Amino acid sequence: MQEQDKSNIYIIAHDMGTSSDKAVLIDFNGRIAASSKQDYPTYYPYPAWVEQIPSDYWNAVCAASKKLIGDNAVDPAAVKGVIFSTQSMGLIPVDDKGNTLYNNITWVDGRAEKQAQSLMKKLGGKKLFSLVAGTPIMGKDVVAKIQWIKEERPDVYNHTKYFLDVNGYLKFKCTGKCVAELSGASSYGLDLKKKTWLPALKLIGIDLNRLPPLVKSTDVVGGLLPDAAKAMGLLADTPVFGGSDDVQSAAIGSGMSSDGDVHIYLGTSAWVCASSEDKTKFKNGAAAIQSADPNMNLIVGITEAAGSNIQWLCDQFFKREQDEQGENIYRYMDDIIETVPPGSDYLVCTPWMLGERCPVSSTTTRATLYNINTEHTRNHLMRAVYEGIAYNLRWILENFYNDYGFKSENFRIIGGGALDKAWMQIIADVTGKEFSVIENPRNAGALGAAITALIGLGEVKSFKDARDFVAVVEQYRPNRKNKEIYDELFASYKDIYYGLKKAYQKVNSKRFGN
Repeated sequence: MQEQDKSNIYIIAHDMGTSSDKAVLIDFNGRIAASSKQDYPTYYPYPAWVEQIPSDYWNAVCAASKKLIGDNAVDPAAVKGVIFSTQSMGLIPVDDKGNTLYNNITWVDGRAEKQAQSLMKKLGGKKLFSLVAGTPIMGKDVVAKIQWIKEERPDVYNHTKYFLDVNGYLKFKCTGKCVAELSGASSYGLDLKKKTWLPALKLIGIDLNRLPPLVKSTDVVGGLLPDAAKAMGLLADTPVFGGSDDVQSAAIGSGMSSDGDVHIYLGTSAWVCASSEDKTKFKNGAAAIQSADPNMNLIVGITEAAGSNIQWLCDQFFKREQDEQGENIYRYMDDIIETVPPGSDYLVCTPWMLGERCPVSSTTTRATLYNINTEHTRNHLMRAVYEGIAYNLRWILENFYNDYGFKSENFRIIGGGALDKAWMQIIADVTGKEFSVIENPRNAGALGAAITALIGLGEVKSFKDARDFVAVVEQYRPNRKNKEIYDELFASYKDIYYGLKKAYQKVNSKRFGN
């Protein structure tokens, strides 16, 4: 195929985030040609419950896809594949006809702490469970939520044919086939060596027959069904690939998918991710999961609230300025950050608005504003929020070195947060690390998904070639003048967690149904 031809044929990659679907049109050279975004709502029916309606995902996919095709006058015949990169750890029960029986219990939902503790007791407690399963579980883990449905909604459980994640649900809507892709399956329980459902799941009462057949990220699951193709503005039989969860596609799209490579994602949530050929242990809240590359694993530490904290700050304390500045509000906030000294005059804010997974695992801990006095202003609060997320990332990077030996030198940052230069410099100063930002950091997940599809089509030889599609555009280095203050406050940051851990358990355990 000639080079010119490759610029006129495409993959549509759907990046299904926490709050929206971004459909991205990517040509066979890896160039991002266009994108279209559709939002969907999130529901919070009770404390610690976080749900979304599966049909909202599908409606967003159809609307974004049609708009992408229509607005850019793309011939549907030029689209050679559809692939999804999705939020992980979704739980969508469907019956034998594929009808959804319950809302998606999302990855940030923490309703199943009681079930998590009960399941671990079945195997002799937390320590023995960890030896068998590789890690303890908490109320946000999928297997605990399956048990919650079994106990609290037997009417749903008894009619469930399969439990699907978000990616699996969308592949079903496209092809009529219920499958689970390996990387997504690893957040349920996957044997990373044998690439099968983890046998230990049976020991805690999980019915493996309710978990769908497994496929690889590069597999063609099927072609678009006629009704699905019409709804998306595409041709019937367009190939639909296995795809992957968002962390896995981002690792590919960041160009950091070789052994020891590290990238950080900053969006609504955040994560630190290291690619590895052989690491399989779960430590200090970090999980070992399957990469989109079947020959690689990922070590991932997820922090549940990052950009969402910045949005909260903006909505609650800068509402008037937000109305005045519009899209320039974050640039305005960056200018204010620069007026506050590093360390925010000893004001520390922990970012745990939704509890936390890593560097600490807790469904009861919440955000804390520490050491406030009459000299502090909202400007101090703003910088402290940005710094708090950076402290959290530093803690994860520190654990990655101590637990796995990852040096995290010259890592890359992706996601919308990577465009915030003031925040990037704060992260460089707090972590004491050099790192780079790639071109189009918001679309790294979509690019990684498209590369996966191109491998499935035989257009790209292997995942190792992904680096050729990624360009670095910014480099950040720490200001050594700020090292002393950030070292001091980072130690205080960890003290805050350990000092308040029991207090948060006491005040929030009953409130969150634990």
